Amino acid sequence: MPGSSARADGLGCDHPQLRPKPRASAIGGRQQKEQDSVTGFGGTLQAALAYARMGWPVFPCRPGEKVPATGHGFLDATTGPERIISWWTAAPERNVAIATGAPGPDVLDVDVRPNGSGFAAFNRLQREGMIGQPRVIIGTPGGGMHAYYAGTTQRSGHLATCHIDFRGHGGYILAPPSIVNGRPYVVISHQPSQDTFDWDNARQLLDPPATPPSMRSHRAGRACDPGQLAAWVAAQPVGNRNAGLFWAASRAIEAGHADALDGLARAAQAAGLTGAEASRTIRSAQRRAAEYDTPACRDHEATT
Repeated sequence: MPGSSARADGLGCDHPQLRPKPRASAIGGRQQKEQDSVTGFGGTLQAALAYARMGWPVFPCRPGEKVPATGHGFLDATTGPERIISWWTAAPERNVAIATGAPGPDVLDVDVRPNGSGFAAFNRLQREGMIGQPRVIIGTPGGGMHAYYAGTTQRSGHLATCHIDFRGHGGYILAPPSIVNGRPYVVISHQPSQDTFDWDNARQLLDPPATPPSMRSHRAGRACDPGQLAAWVAAQPVGNRNAGLFWAASRAIEAGHADALDGLARAAQAAGLTGAEASRTIRSAQRRAAEYDTPACRDHEATT
């Protein structure tokens, strides 16, 4: 049964993030009905309406597939009950899709494929304190995982070598009780949370940026000028501040200028980062330097 702890789809529930949480023993009336719909015990129409009541726009996909059943895909997503009822009354077997990005959720998509698993990258993000508390954890038909967070305006992204995707604005995901290849999407855990996921920070950790062309002239071998690095960091625009600080901190560490890291943090704050963001990025650069001979995303078996 979708949503139960007995799994027929191969998802490793012994993974620390994938252990089912016990259901509350007493939830009354409408709250129980919505809970059952979202956790996969209701039908697709009930689930779609429950997601819509949470403020998440939904739309149908073809039965057993991830392909939209409407002309414009996620652009047709709605929270309007009349349209939702008409969609699933006409074809109750359709899968349920949620448009991601505010007002919908942001979703970290961890894939498991023959050539590698995204759980290695997920575990690394968790060790770095970047996972937070997802609102919902979903087990996917292929043995992977969807982690739902409060929606933001971040765009969707993809790290193929790490086997993870970020579903934000311009994306969508299938949700329980949808079925693909005969296997269901199921809820592993759910809890109140307004945590967000910082895709830019995750990408910077797992796939560090190459040397920015604008800084190549500042490098003579591995030498660098801390003052030039700080000035460059302070001038970084929105969208490159974390990545720029990470790169500059890495160069300073490589050149033996660890004493310049505080100055780089102040420069990053002048560019608009918070103190906590700057500190976290510099710690990531320090850890990266300590393991410089280890690939950022080694396809090893995830620790369970």
